[in-house]
Amino acid sequence: MRRGTGRVGAAVVAALLLAGGITGCGGAEPAPRELAAPVALPTDAPVEAPADQPSEAPPAVEAMGAAPSAKASPSASPKPKPKPTRTAAGPLATPEPPTETRVPPPPPKPAPSGCQPTYRGTQATRSQVKAALGDAAARTYWPTSAPDIAIPLNLLKATAWQESGWQSNIVACDGGIGLMQIMPATADWMNQRFGQSYDINDYRDNAYLGANYLAWLTKYIGDMYFEADYRLDASLCTSELNSCLLNAVIAAYNYGHNAVAREGEPLTIPNPQYVRNVRALMTECVCLTY
Repeated sequence: MRRGTGRVGAAVVAALLLAGGITGCGGAEPAPRELAAPVALPTDAPVEAPADQPSEAPPAVEAMGAAPSAKASPSASPKPKPKPTRTAAGPLATPEPPTETRVPPPPPKPAPSGCQPTYRGTQATRSQVKAALGDAAARTYWPTSAPDIAIPLNLLKATAWQESGWQSNIVACDGGIGLMQIMPATADWMNQRFGQSYDINDYRDNAYLGANYLAWLTKYIGDMYFEADYRLDASLCTSELNSCLLNAVIAAYNYGHNAVAREGEPLTIPNPQYVRNVRALMTECVCLTY
């Protein structure tokens, strides 16, 4: 996570939207760097490192209507009060100051072009990955201050496919590890921030780290631009990519929070193709049938 380059995702997206990718989280948008990824996971047997190279990314996702709703009322109580319906049709033009002041580390430098990923350890089976992602999506990551934050399972499955092609033992050239392509520095920060001890090399903990990071981004960006409306709902998005929280969270997973949400500036989507890839995978990925 927290990287400014594309990963194996484009290949799997192109192949698997017809039959779904490795990218990362953080930075400014250069031309996507591509890594090897499988076209599909055929069985529950361990998967060998593939040699295919990515091709074209999928087309843009169709526009969806409706407007976000809900505003969090200030309260001294640890339990949030019911949120009134928002009247705004999109993100705030001038964001609120961030409520989260402890932020992830900056992204690393892009890996050299032409670098190929490596593999270590045993590849988790398709059924093991499916179970890990299901468990991670079912967790509540902000039980006190924002218990309504939920990470949709199809978002988690699609992000994992875009990031690694569901390869649990892949290590990218820029240091991203495993299923959700977590950067070691990001994993250390997440463990410190939430008092956890997730093992980045364990595919189940890797899934929890990815889901926890998506939840943190939801809280961070939702508080700044969406008045604490934390719904990651595609029906709230329009044809404008910066119209909804879902697209912003996907973009920030790839390029980092500071590339998407900055104090005093409008919401920005610096990596539109990555967002379109994941959005397409959320409805068309072969991994959704596993």
